[in-house]
Amino acid sequence: MTTRRILATSGGFLAAPSRHENIRRPGGLFLDAVRLSGKERPRVLFVMTASADNAQYLAMSYQACRDLAVDPDHLVVFPYPNQTPEEALGRADVVWVGGGSVANLLALWRVHGVDDAMRDAWERGVVLAGVSAGSICWHVGGTTDSFGLDLRLVTGGLGLLPYGNGVHYDSEEQRRPLLQSLVADGSLPLSYCTDDRVGILYEGTDPVEVLTDYDVDPFAGPAAYRVERDGDAAVETRLAPGRIA
Repeated sequence: MTTRRILATSGGFLAAPSRHENIRRPGGLFLDAVRLSGKERPRVLFVMTASADNAQYLAMSYQACRDLAVDPDHLVVFPYPNQTPEEALGRADVVWVGGGSVANLLALWRVHGVDDAMRDAWERGVVLAGVSAGSICWHVGGTTDSFGLDLRLVTGGLGLLPYGNGVHYDSEEQRRPLLQSLVADGSLPLSYCTDDRVGILYEGTDPVEVLTDYDVDPFAGPAAYRVERDGDAAVETRLAPGRIA
């Protein structure tokens, strides 16, 4: 039986100790995505649509994989696709979607048929993962800076996960209160959120485990959260790293 997995995160890569700028190393969350493939040498597909397929961002991602037993690949749509979504996702074992504008990502994916190809890949058991915009996209919606410095609601996500999603929950002051208000007024359904360096693993549509980029204090460190509506208010429950009860 095929297990459908999504790893929705606010992390994945860490700054490498180097005098050179823009050097990254894989964090625990990216390594977890690779591990979840179950392959000795998985093909990892980078999709950087949310950053307008920024070449430097893509090069940094390839560089971060140089010491890993993976075969990196990428799908771009700027200025035109380098391969069809079906070709790219048909070869992938893991998909990693980068951050940026989730509103632009969703629009472009629908124009190019990436949305349908992602759903097909998920149904086949390809591990879908990503950070920030690459987390929100799998859900029905969330909070985004796609429209400017003041965060706003974004909807129209792929809806593979029937929840709202909040990212960078501990590091950007608008994130938590806006997400809670959107759940409280019904604009977003039950939602799951992640602090920086935290991800939630879903099997099917069930959240099963909170993962992190590195070891953290399970009681006071970064965590994930479930935010649900109770009357006209939102109730937040902290989910510590580890299996979700």
